[in-house]
Amino acid sequence: MKFKLNKKSISNIIFILAIALILYPPSREWFMRQVAFSPSIDTETTEKIDTYNWQLNGLNTTSINFKELEDKVVFVNFWATWCPPCRAEMPMIQELYNDYKDKVAFVFVTNENWETVEEFYLKNEYNLPSYNSVNAPPSKFTETNSIPATYLIDKEGKILISKTGAADWNSTKVRNLLDQLILK
Repeated sequence: MKFKLNKKSISNIIFILAIALILYPPSREWFMRQVAFSPSIDTETTEKIDTYNWQLNGLNTTSINFKELEDKVVFVNFWATWCPPCRAEMPMIQELYNDYKDKVAFVFVTNENWETVEEFYLKNEYNLPSYNSVNAPPSKFTETNSIPATYLIDKEGKILISKTGAADWNSTKVRNLLDQLILK
């Protein structure tokens, strides 16, 4: 039987590849990274977080009260190891963290235990400071139950970025904003 490459066989091959891309988690994460855009920035917002009173239990870092981060630029990310969009944006977040960890407070919140997070971190060579929430977070952080949910807060407590879903956090746009916020 001779295989003939025609329009029908090409469309069947493309269809099979598309299904494989959707079903195979690493390829799905790769695809999500390719289509992730830089998040929208709202520097004119007047929305502030309503409280800094939020206790966080450190999994791979010291436990803190969010109050300790008042008057700082803060990057908050709610995520889970089993979440494909979370996993897709992690390499970009790790790059951003590597460059800004001494200038911006990074808070990665998960409801998973340390053993699960540690296994994921070791496999992917991540070292992001992760926490479990001890009490309710600020109400602005609970307006969605979706993950990943990420917030960028300026030194005055204004939420400049509120993004649900995967994004390119290592973009020039985000880096420029962080540079501006750090200098203020």
